[in-house]
Amino acid sequence: MRLYQGIRSLILTLFRKILFLWVRTDVSGNSAEALGLSPEKPVCYVLQYSSLSSRLVLEQEVIRAKLPGATTSLPVKNGPSHSFFFLYRRAGGAFRKRQAPVPTPDFQALVRYGLENPEKDVQIVPVSLFWGRSPDKEKSLVKLLLSDTWSVAGRLQKFLIILVHGRNTYVQFNKPFPLKQIVEEYRHSEERANRKLARILRTHFRKVRQAVLGPDLSHRRTLVEGLVRTQAVKEAIRETAAKEDIAPEKVRARAYKYADEIAASMSIVTIRIFEVLLAWLWNRIYKGIAVNNIRVAKETAQNNTVIYVPCHRSHIDYLLLSYVLYKNGLMPPHIAAGINLNMPILGPILRRGGAFFMRRSFRDNPLYSTVFNEYMHVMFTRGYSVEYFVEGGRSRTGRMLQPRPGMLAMTVRSFLRDHRKPIVFVPVYIGYEKVMEGRSYLGELRGKKKQKESVFGLAKSARNLGSSFGKVALNFGEAIHLSEVLDDVRDSWRDEAYSSEYRPAWLNEAVGELSQRVASNINASVAVNPIGMIATVLLGAERLAMDEGQLIRLADQYAHLLKTFPYADTVTLPEGSGKDWVTYCESMGLISRQPQKLGDIIGLEGSNAILMTYYRNNIQHLFALPALVASLFENKSSLARERIVHLASVAYPYIQSELFLKYQPEEAEAVINQWIDVLVEQGLLVAQDDDRIARPEEGTEAMLRLRILSRFIIQTVERYHIALGILRKNGSGTITAAELEEQCTLLAERMSILFGLNAPEFFDKSLFRNFIANMQSNDVLTTDENGLLCYGEGLDEVADDARLVLSVEKRQAIQQVTMLGV
Repeated sequence: MRLYQGIRSLILTLFRKILFLWVRTDVSGNSAEALGLSPEKPVCYVLQYSSLSSRLVLEQEVIRAKLPGATTSLPVKNGPSHSFFFLYRRAGGAFRKRQAPVPTPDFQALVRYGLENPEKDVQIVPVSLFWGRSPDKEKSLVKLLLSDTWSVAGRLQKFLIILVHGRNTYVQFNKPFPLKQIVEEYRHSEERANRKLARILRTHFRKVRQAVLGPDLSHRRTLVEGLVRTQAVKEAIRETAAKEDIAPEKVRARAYKYADEIAASMSIVTIRIFEVLLAWLWNRIYKGIAVNNIRVAKETAQNNTVIYVPCHRSHIDYLLLSYVLYKNGLMPPHIAAGINLNMPILGPILRRGGAFFMRRSFRDNPLYSTVFNEYMHVMFTRGYSVEYFVEGGRSRTGRMLQPRPGMLAMTVRSFLRDHRKPIVFVPVYIGYEKVMEGRSYLGELRGKKKQKESVFGLAKSARNLGSSFGKVALNFGEAIHLSEVLDDVRDSWRDEAYSSEYRPAWLNEAVGELSQRVASNINASVAVNPIGMIATVLLGAERLAMDEGQLIRLADQYAHLLKTFPYADTVTLPEGSGKDWVTYCESMGLISRQPQKLGDIIGLEGSNAILMTYYRNNIQHLFALPALVASLFENKSSLARERIVHLASVAYPYIQSELFLKYQPEEAEAVINQWIDVLVEQGLLVAQDDDRIARPEEGTEAMLRLRILSRFIIQTVERYHIALGILRKNGSGTITAAELEEQCTLLAERMSILFGLNAPEFFDKSLFRNFIANMQSNDVLTTDENGLLCYGEGLDEVADDARLVLSVEKRQAIQQVTMLGV
């Protein structure tokens, strides 16, 4: 017997080595840490269908990862002599009709072992294996024959699949199921225990398969023709024909043209080519890609229609996200792309990579709008994963932009029409240590004409591929279930009837709530990197320069603040210390060093001073509340704790709206109090006996830390005071919102020049527009019938409070324009 097993093992080893002369695998989850395996319990791997090739691949990957062996004996009487089993085997043979798969004896023996030994447990690790990962295409016999799809392949088909796709094999190890827990309730019924474990594993494999392969795809031509035949598009064709007085056939041809212009044509071959090319590109320009919390995407994709909503900082974003998802065993999403990218050669390539194209505006084209809405509805109801950027365009300042409602509104309306398939948003923060378009952004912020968005523009930015752009981080944030958002806004939404044209009165409220959650969850998954930390500290220095030792200490201390009171579990912090970060920034050419005998000076020079505000702005929201508290001590040596909380709470809703902070206004007081305690504990503030809080003594290191911390947010508060000052100068009922916005921008730009402020967002029109809109929504401002802004006495009190943080020089600068007393 032992001789037989030895010979058999030798033969299998030989087969495995022969197989891997051809097969190449991409594996995920193959570590004891990732799987959460307990070393005290035996491990048993399970594959869905009996297959020699699958067994050989499993054994090879277990050996490579140094996991508990797939050929190690298990303590199962009359069962498998190895630590793996197949869930099903095929009934029938080469010359007999194949029947439905049936459970294997090994599977049944393992269940029997669990029932007979209730005190013992086995960790069952499901392993999914995909040859080629190609989804079905109707009317494509070659694809159906030579791809690993939803169907179960026969021996000949499996041989051809391995031959064609063996070099693109994906293996996914998944977290173990405890045998003891699963069979516990069926101690007296082996048959029912068998059924339960089989059902759990079968459901698991189906969910993984859907996440990896995506839903079954229909042929693009069939999809396009189907869109034109939908009731909504037919109605739009009739209305357009009547309105323009042309034949319905011509309008139908136009609708078909629109659908053909929009629809993606995802090709697994193109995706595979992209994977190879992008892997080469990332190795050329980046020092590594860190992926965090990918578990959220994997779990969500198994049961839901997933909408990935990343922040938009670079044209690299959508390439990078699709690449990471594919490498981690998930089907790349269909990506909303601007019609400007649908150019010759490039457009068809992007379309095959999953891009679908949309016009910038189609408000005045109801036929196009209907076709596009129907296309999105098909995507959502069939379970395709989709990706779009809620910000619309790329952020030139490094801040999260105000979300645009268009795509979110389409998604909500589609879900109201048919909510059988749950829709879940997965926010993604993409953080660059050095954004590829940084220099072009710099030119735009200095007043140059905005460059037309195109991949050719990106290629121009990346013409020197020998340059390093540092590391990139992709952090997946907390998932947002659309049904839960609707429950909070309108708990009776399921009972209402919806059509393709129906827009409920509460739609805008729902879209607004959804957009805020998406933006705040993106910011709550930020990746803090060395560039952002050093930029934040140096930009807080008056002359943008600092002694190296002092810079290192401050960077470490501010990083410690983030660790002491974490903003969110999904935030990641940089490895190393302040000393490592300074060295790294210097190697990236972003800071300069001036040698001095008393200690080197580290500073920002030239264009880097403005460029570094981009990276500071990536993480500004993390320091917003402690910096706001610190800013209240600019002109006051001490304040009552109650006064600090009140002032910070008044300012909070405006800062929350601008920086997309995760805390609701009603939570602000508690969080501000916690930050006061942290600042006292860290020595940045001093608690006094009479419930007052004082700043440290002037000239101390603690006072320097507090002052620099306050500068992380002080320009934001100064901007608010500019708006309040201009309002008070003009008086109530004398100026429109547009006029106020324009005057604020001009004064902010003037102060930026006078005081050498390097933050371009200081005079960003959109930020003033948002502040004015928030004052209106908070009833601080009202608008009369002539569109003029009106306010009451409360505005004067708010303005006086805001001036607590202004220096004498800046108050005088505002006074010269607004003619208000100081």
